Parts: sequence; C-alpha cells; structure tokens
Amino acid sequence: MADTADTRTPAEIEADIRRRREVLAETLDEIGVRVHPKTLVGDARAKVAANVDHTLGRAYVQVNRVVSDVRAQFVDIEGAPRLERIVPVALLAVGVVGLLTLSSRRRRG
Repeated sequence: MADTADTRTPAEIEADIRRRREVLAETLDEIGVRVHPKTLVGDARAKVAANVDHTLGRAYVQVNRVVSDVRAQFVDIEGAPRLERIVPVALLAVGVVGLLTLSSRRRRG
C-alpha cells in the first residue's frame, strides 16, 4: 500500500484553502455577471446587431452587384454610353410617365 499521508503543514493547508476560496469567489462573481439580466439583454442586443450588420453587408454587396450589372448593360468597356440600349429605355420611361400623367388627369376631371 502506498502512503497517502499529507506532508503539508497546517499553515500550508490553510493557505491552499484560502486561495481556493478566492478562486471560487471569482468564479461565482463571473457567473453572477453572466446571468445578470442586463448582461443577457446586452449579449442579445449585440448578437442581433451583428446579424443586422451581416445582413446589411450582404444586401450592400448584392445591390452593388446589380448596379454593376445594369451599368454594364448601358456602358461599354471603355465607359462610353451604349445609345442602342439607352434610347429605347429612355423612350419607354417617357411613355410610362406620360401614361401616368394622363391617367391622373382623367381621375381628377
């Protein structure tokens, strides 16, 4: 059988107990802070904010991609406007605005 006798002095044992109590007190304080309602709400808000930031970032990238694609339809590689595509779209826009104007005048009259 192995000898398991403790060779520490009572003062060393008391010091070990004191250190262990301090560590446990710190741990309990940390747990108290983590489960405090304000901490939980703050963590939840931070998580929501991070998700919103992520979503907005993805939306920005998508919008930027769409704008680039649309721009590529109306501008050539050198940056000159493609009149063969701009003129029909401009005529369509003028026509739609004209129809909306006429329909709003008919409603008033």
